[in-house]
Amino acid sequence: MIENDRGARRLPPRRATALLAATSALTAANVYLGQPLLGSAAAALHVPPATLGAVPTATQLGYAAGVALIVPLGDSRDRRRLVIGLCTASACALAASALAPTAGLLVVAAFLLGVLSPVPQLVAPLAVAMAGGRHPGRTVGTVQAGLLVGVLASRTYSGALAEWAGWRAVFGCSCVLTLLLTLVLRRALPAAPPASPAARATPYRELLASVPRLFATHPAVRRTTVSGGLVGVSFGAFWTALTFLLEQRYHYGPTVVGLFGLVAVAGALASTAAGRQAERFGRRRAVLASIAVTAAAWAVLLPGGSGILWLTVGVVVLDVGTWGNQVVCQGALFTLDPALHSRLNTCWFTLRFAGIALGSLVGSFAWAHGGWPAVAAVGAAASLAALLVAGLPERTARREQSERSERTERSERSERSERSERRESCRAHAPGGAGGAGCGSGGGTGA
Repeated sequence: MIENDRGARRLPPRRATALLAATSALTAANVYLGQPLLGSAAAALHVPPATLGAVPTATQLGYAAGVALIVPLGDSRDRRRLVIGLCTASACALAASALAPTAGLLVVAAFLLGVLSPVPQLVAPLAVAMAGGRHPGRTVGTVQAGLLVGVLASRTYSGALAEWAGWRAVFGCSCVLTLLLTLVLRRALPAAPPASPAARATPYRELLASVPRLFATHPAVRRTTVSGGLVGVSFGAFWTALTFLLEQRYHYGPTVVGLFGLVAVAGALASTAAGRQAERFGRRRAVLASIAVTAAAWAVLLPGGSGILWLTVGVVVLDVGTWGNQVVCQGALFTLDPALHSRLNTCWFTLRFAGIALGSLVGSFAWAHGGWPAVAAVGAAASLAALLVAGLPERTARREQSERSERTERSERSERSERSERRESCRAHAPGGAGGAGCGSGGGTGA
C-alpha cells in the first residue's frame, strides 16, 4: 500500500500503476486529437485544409519543447506536483483550442497543448518508484501500453465525436476529462522522491545543459536519437496526409478517419514483441530491422492512394516498424548509465517529436503539391535516411577514450610548439638576448 503526502488515502502499487497508465493514455491522446479534425475545422474556420496542417505540427513542436524543458525536472522535483500541474495547465490549453475563433489562435493553442503534455515521460519513472523498484520492466510496459492505447485510440474517439458533435466538442470533452483526471490524481497519487540525491541537488540549468552534452559526447546516443527522429518524420508525414487522402480521395468522414487508429492498434501491439527480439538477436540488429520494416511499409502504402486494402495493410506495417523502433531504441539507450536515464529519455523524445512535427509539415506540403506519391516519397526517403544513420559503424568505449586521449595529447603538443615558436621569435628580434628572457617569462605566463 502507498500513502500520499497528506496520509489521507492508501493506494496499492498495482492500482497506482494502473492509474498512471490511464494518465499516460489520456495525456498522450490529447496530443493527437487534432489530426482527424483538420478537414472539418478548416471548413468551419474558412481556411484551406493544408493550412491547418500547421496544427499537428505546432502540437508536436510544443511537445518536443515540453520534453526538452520540463521532463528533466523529474530528476530534481516532486514528480507528483509536476504531473498534476501539467494536467491542469493542459486542460486550459484544450479549452483554448475549443474556443479558438481563428486558425492562427488554434495553432497557438495547439502549441501550448503540446508544451504542457509530456506527462507520459514523467509517469514512467514515477510508476517504478511507487512500485518500490520491483519488476521495473513490467511496470514501464504497463505505462507504455497506456501511451500506445491513448495515441491510437485518440484518432477514433476524435473522429467519431467530431462527426456527431463537431470538432470543438472534441477539445471541450477532452478538457473535461483531463480536469477529472487531475482531481483523481490530487486525491490518490502519492509523492515520490527524485531518482537520486545527486540529481536532486543538480540545478535546473545544469540539468538542461547536460542533455546536449550527452548528445555531443556519446556517438551511440547521436546515432540512436537521430535515426529515431527520422523515423518520426516518416510517421508524422503519414498520419497528417492520411486525413487528406481519406477525406478528399476516398470521401470518408472523420469517423472512418479515426477508425484507422484502431487498425493501427494491431501493429502497435505487435511492436511490443520488439523488446524480446532485441534481447534475442541483439539491439543493433533489432534497431536496423525496425527501420527496415518502416521503409518497407511505404512500398505497401504507395498504391494505397488508389486502393484502400493496400492502405490498410500499410498502416499496420508502418506502426509495427515505428513503435517497434521506439521500444528497441529506448532499450538501447537504457543500457547506458542509469543515472542518465531521464535525460536520455529527454534527448530521445525531443528528437522523435521534432521529427514528427517536421514530418507533419512536410507531409502537408507534399500532399498539396504532389499528392499521395509525394507523401510516400517523403516517408520512404526519411526511413532510408534513418537506416543509413543507424547503420553507421559503432565505436567502442575503449576506442572513444583512446581517441579523446589522442586529441588531448595533440592539443598539448600544439600548445607547447606554439610557446616554443613564440620564444624563438622573440629571441630572434630582441638585441642582446634581453628580449629573449622577456619572451621566455611571457611564454611561461601565457602557459
